[in-house]
This record gives sequence, structure tokens and C-alpha cells, in this order.
Amino acid sequence: MVDSHSQSFFGQSSAIIIQSSSKSDPYVFIRCLKKKPDNSWEKPSEGEGKVIKCSLEEMVMILRVLERQSEKWSSYHSYKEKKTPISINWADNNAETLWINIGKYKKMLGLAQAEVLRLLLNHLLKEKIKYATVSNYKTADDDKAVKMDREVLTEKEPSKNHKYYYEVLDEPSNQNELPEEYNPSDIATNYKKTKNNLNNNVSIQATIKVETEKALLISLSNGKEAWIPKSTIESAFQSGIENPQPLVIKDWVLKKNDLIA
Repeated sequence: MVDSHSQSFFGQSSAIIIQSSSKSDPYVFIRCLKKKPDNSWEKPSEGEGKVIKCSLEEMVMILRVLERQSEKWSSYHSYKEKKTPISINWADNNAETLWINIGKYKKMLGLAQAEVLRLLLNHLLKEKIKYATVSNYKTADDDKAVKMDREVLTEKEPSKNHKYYYEVLDEPSNQNELPEEYNPSDIATNYKKTKNNLNNNVSIQATIKVETEKALLISLSNGKEAWIPKSTIESAFQSGIENPQPLVIKDWVLKKNDLIA
């Protein structure tokens, strides 16, 4: 059984991506993208696009529309006092066109795409009800998932054929807004403590663009970006700031991502 799912629905000028990082998460993410005036697509790594997190209850309501049990479903998502309107509806009762509206993003799905979306959400809902609502439930597939995570998060270099899936943020954070408890001296102090006890580690200056439970998306001054497992980062770090900061990272992961020679 696959633990992560990702399905894209791209059109000529807009797209939506359904993402589930784990069957044990009681939600899915819907990412919205559109083409910019220069004909390039919005880049999530630069904070572009829109992401909302749908709960199990919201998945049920979307499925009711997809299965034509309801004509329309609409709601609002709130994030940091900002509300985003959401609606999903068929063009009419007998139509083969489905409209998904999330804030300023609008995406049209044909009948075949809508059916794929229905089957996917139906599968994810059943899967998440089984695994996300029961504590301490463990299967052989879970053991495999843990083993795969350890391959990524331990010092052993992971297989080149292994694919990684990372949870996206609910919404890009304000990178100019520092948390109250942030103290720049903490990073410098912990960095100095770590610096003298390194083994096959490399110190770099990088900007943290996205943080998830298990990894950081970092960006270097030369424009290169890569996901770095947190277990390979030997220094303290602070996400949510836009300036580069010192990071001490295992050299193999930097080489694997072509960040160093």
C-alpha cells in the first residue's frame, strides 16, 4: 500500500494538485497554480500559488458533489485571519464540466478528470478513516514506510531510486515576520558549539524557504534549491526569516543534491 499520493490536473492556464503525505494524516492538500503573464507557471518554492488543507469532513462534502448527491458545495478557509472562499459545482445537473474555485483560482475539469478526482478522494477518505483515526495502529506496510524514512533521515546515503514526498505548507508564511522567541544569538552560539566537533560536515550559508516535519527546503545564493532531511543538519536553525543563515550539513546530502562539488 502506498503511503503518499499526488495527482495533478493541468490545463492550458491553470492547475490543481491533490497531495497526501501520509495515510495517517486526517487531511489532504489542494495546491492551485496558474500561468503568469510571461507564460511560465507559478513556482511553489517562491511562495507562489495557493494551498489549502481539506479535512475529512470537507472531503466528504466534495465527494457528494462529485457523486452528484449535491449540486454545489461552498465554504471558507481561515488562515491567520485571512478567509479564502472555496466552491465546487457542476455547470448544471447534466453537465460534464466541473468547476473548482479557490480564492482567485478557477479550474475546470472534464468528465474523465472529475471521475479520477472522485476515485482518488474516495480512496484517500477510506484509507485515512482507517489509519488516521486509530492510534498505535501498525501494519507491515507501516514498517516498510518507517524503514524508508530511516533511509532518508539517517546518515546512510539513500538509494538513488528512492522517491521522497514532503508535506506542503497550509499557506506560505510571512518571511519578514519573526517569531517572538527568536534570538539571533541562539543560532550563533549553537553553531560555534557544533563547529569544533564535525565529521564530514560542511558549513554553508543558505535561506530556509520551507520547513516540514522532516525536512527543509533551502536556497543558496547561486539560486540552487534542494530538500534537506533535518537529521543531516548538525547546527541550529531558524525558519521564517528571509536572510541567509549558517547551516552545518552532512556533505553527502549536499553532494547528492549538487549543492557542492
